Amino acid sequence: MDRPARSRLASLGDFQFGAVTTETIEDALLHLAQQNEQAVRGAAGRRGGFRDARIVEFVFLLSEQWCLEKSVSYQAVEILERFMVKQAENICRQATIQLSDKTQPQNWKALKEQLFSKFILRLVSCVQLASKLSFHYKIISNVTVLNFLQALGYLHTKEDLLESELDVLKTLNFQINLPTPLAYVEMLLEVLGYNGCLVPATRLHATCLTLLDLVYLLHEPLYESLLRASIENSTPSQLQGEKFISVKEDFMLLAVGIIAASAFIQNHEYWSQVVDHLQNITGIALESIAEFSYAILTHSVGASTPSRQQPVPPHLAARVLRAAASSNT
Repeated sequence: MDRPARSRLASLGDFQFGAVTTETIEDALLHLAQQNEQAVRGAAGRRGGFRDARIVEFVFLLSEQWCLEKSVSYQAVEILERFMVKQAENICRQATIQLSDKTQPQNWKALKEQLFSKFILRLVSCVQLASKLSFHYKIISNVTVLNFLQALGYLHTKEDLLESELDVLKTLNFQINLPTPLAYVEMLLEVLGYNGCLVPATRLHATCLTLLDLVYLLHEPLYESLLRASIENSTPSQLQGEKFISVKEDFMLLAVGIIAASAFIQNHEYWSQVVDHLQNITGIALESIAEFSYAILTHSVGASTPSRQQPVPPHLAARVLRAAASSNT
């Protein structure tokens, strides 16, 4: 067995539920709910996103190569997403100013090209910063990063790495300890355990991780199908798409969908009970939970959506089945 596989299995085996007091869980769940509400409100009116499947896969594979905890890869994607959105907003803002002021040189195109030329460096910096937030697992050293970049043909120095990290930090006002969907999934699994859920949290956890990977990799087609289902129209307007961005940032909704889909895979006979528990805990409508879990399950088996067909890659489908099988043994 390779080293990354051993690392993942060890981390799953060491994960424990039921070791925290109910008071602590209640406070943590309330905090996450408040964070989620703030994120959903902040996403209103925002355009665009950078959770491209190729970018996410790059981050996942890099994190696996460096034996990082799963939470690190999710956080790296979220840091990169926020950073790129901020950078794009800054470029657009500067372009608007320069177009209205003919006396200023129009160098915003140069800024755009510079952003693209340094994208891999910034991506690696996001992974490295995420690893530093999870310092109790493993911090990626500058030497490791430089060797990796050199293998790709990029010649950078340690000073370049420090400047890149600082650029990400300054752009995000040093607020990089971002919540991830995994935090919501694990918190809700903890609460389910205390509420007497018939499907053990430890069995659901491994399947949830696999489905969460799947959602990140099929982010756009998954949410596009949800948008079409919500408006009952196969061709959403631009305004409808912009309003739906807040749904994409609703990690509580994503978490209940992930857990509900995992419960169906584990034991569909208890699916209704799990969904009822999730509705009571979060206040999210049963119809919304069912629709989200159905979308996840539909995409995981490669079913077509009204206007496109997005089959899940065979290795991911196999991972879903293996996760379910291993949890049942």
